[in-house]
Amino acid sequence: MVPRLLKNFYGHLRSIGEAIFFLGDIISLIFRGRVRWNDVLDQVYEQGVQSIVIVMLTSFATGTVLGLQGFTTLQRFGAKEFIARLVVLSLLREMSPVFTALIFSGKAGAGITAELGTMNTQDQIQATRVMGVNPIEFLVVPRFLACVLVLPALVIISEVLGMLGGYMIAITQAHMPGAFYIHQTMDAVGFVDFFSGFVKVFFFAIIVGWICCYQGFFTQGGATGVGRFTTKAVAYSYIAVIVSNTVLTKIILTFWG
Repeated sequence: MVPRLLKNFYGHLRSIGEAIFFLGDIISLIFRGRVRWNDVLDQVYEQGVQSIVIVMLTSFATGTVLGLQGFTTLQRFGAKEFIARLVVLSLLREMSPVFTALIFSGKAGAGITAELGTMNTQDQIQATRVMGVNPIEFLVVPRFLACVLVLPALVIISEVLGMLGGYMIAITQAHMPGAFYIHQTMDAVGFVDFFSGFVKVFFFAIIVGWICCYQGFFTQGGATGVGRFTTKAVAYSYIAVIVSNTVLTKIILTFWG
């Protein structure tokens, strides 16, 4: 029993070390300008198409629910005019970055892992090495950079549609003038709200791209292994996003309030 636990512990430490060196290789290639921008643009399109519809639907529904819950609760205290502040601050600081990152992990992230995993199990990654091409530069860097570019754009779309959902509830249920709602929304947003959301999205994009590319690049076990490693990639991405969100929220609130 003890030897097995030690073996598992050593295996996890080795995987963590490999993942850190893997990320170091990616960043090193990017800073040295070893980026195939045509492949990056192809990945941006592919990842965006995979995620945008479900992000739009989820974000609009989230804004609608926030508006409904806010109206129901604030109306009891005669403060329904604060619905706009509740919706926009919830979306900018927490809801849009986290929900979009989770959706992106489950859609585009899973696709990245499955693609790389299939290539690895079919020896296509090894074939690029034989041809003298760095597989990380050729296969991983475009997908990683696409994550960093696509996720912030998806979050912006999520925020806009979420605020639109809250706006519809405010004018149809709370009977607030549209101009007043928009004014309250603009008045509620400060620099720290944009800053906190931007920082979170940046970290989430790196985390999701890193985990999904790593799991796909080191997939083993044939078709069964592709499924197993894809599931691990999504699960680890979810956990990493949620944990990092907690840490980042605490840091941001501590220093910027």
